[in-house]
Amino acid sequence: MGLHQRRIFLTCDSGTAAAEFGMVLPAVAALIVGGLYTGVVVYSAAGLHTAVEQAARCYSVNVGQCGSESATQTYAQNQYQGVSSPTFTASIQSCGHQVAATVTIPFIAVVENLSAPLSATACFP
Repeated sequence: MGLHQRRIFLTCDSGTAAAEFGMVLPAVAALIVGGLYTGVVVYSAAGLHTAVEQAARCYSVNVGQCGSESATQTYAQNQYQGVSSPTFTASIQSCGHQVAATVTIPFIAVVENLSAPLSATACFP
């Protein structure tokens, strides 16, 4: 290989965009997927809190629709907006009519499967 050919080889920049793209793509993909999972958790947490608040109020005020613990739990399940299926419990406490819920949001990760446990409690006098 002559001196001229070596200079051409060392100064050639074809393919640098592909190499840079290959280095940046995993980080960008991880940020996008992480952002989506964060959105799912926030959406599910907000839906869980709304469901327990509405169910506690219904349990206290609307005896026709939420007159029993099981009817209140069914009402709360119908009000829930989010992923997975939470477990609702309704009871009468010192604070009033209380509804509590727990749900686990699963994440499918490349290396390991992760999950985020969520819980919410509301009490209406």
